[in-house]
Amino acid sequence: MPRTTSRKRHTPAAPASEPSSPAPVPASTPEPHVEPTEEPVGAAALGTKGRNTLRAKLPKAKRFVALAGNIGAGKTTAAKIISQSFGFELFDEPVIDNRFLKDYYADMRRWSFTLQLEFLIRRVEHHELIHSIKKSCVQDRTLYEDPEIFAKYLHGLGHMSNKELDLYYEYFQRLARSVAPPDKVICFSVGSVEVLLNRIRTRGRQEERGIQSQFLLGLNGYYTSFPLVLQEKYGVDCLTLDVSNQDIRRGRGREEFLDRVSSFLA
Repeated sequence: MPRTTSRKRHTPAAPASEPSSPAPVPASTPEPHVEPTEEPVGAAALGTKGRNTLRAKLPKAKRFVALAGNIGAGKTTAAKIISQSFGFELFDEPVIDNRFLKDYYADMRRWSFTLQLEFLIRRVEHHELIHSIKKSCVQDRTLYEDPEIFAKYLHGLGHMSNKELDLYYEYFQRLARSVAPPDKVICFSVGSVEVLLNRIRTRGRQEERGIQSQFLLGLNGYYTSFPLVLQEKYGVDCLTLDVSNQDIRRGRGREEFLDRVSSFLA
């Protein structure tokens, strides 16, 4: 679920026509940005010819693709690769300035509802920005993972009460009722909890140090059915990729990933 980075500011082409929030929303709106990476993912590695070949496969119309997957599955890396390789605007998961994430990991029972509401508001704001931008966009984590996976799971663990879950769904239904869904979703599957834990440790986010294997295992159970939920409940086409043993950052693994994505988005 979650790096201080530079942000590039957007001036939307037109105001978004999304519903106003019943909850107080801060005046400042989170803005998309591309983070620096240690590996030559995407554009730098492909070269101009490679980038042009990939982009030529895509339709000219605007595309909005979102990435889904468990904590540590590789969504952030994949979003950067797609952004740099296809020229999509990148919308990172809103964790950098999240006011409650550190508190949440210290006391999930106290802060689960608050954190889920924070994420909901931020993701809806992303959808509003994406609606106003003319170019294609890629979003790190979908709007639908919180109500269909995290809220249900945290409630099942006893970290959210029945009343809190009901109230969360009321907010979700009101805020998301007129939000345009992504055109496509790519869902990352990583069956091994040890692989997820190793990736979480490698990226070294302070807030995630206490994540336990059992917590990730429970989330994996929800992610198993998530692609079907997306397609049947929300009408969103979903591509599931097993990236347990695939390094999408370089070499053949990256090439295969980009080929699958370009074919899916075409």
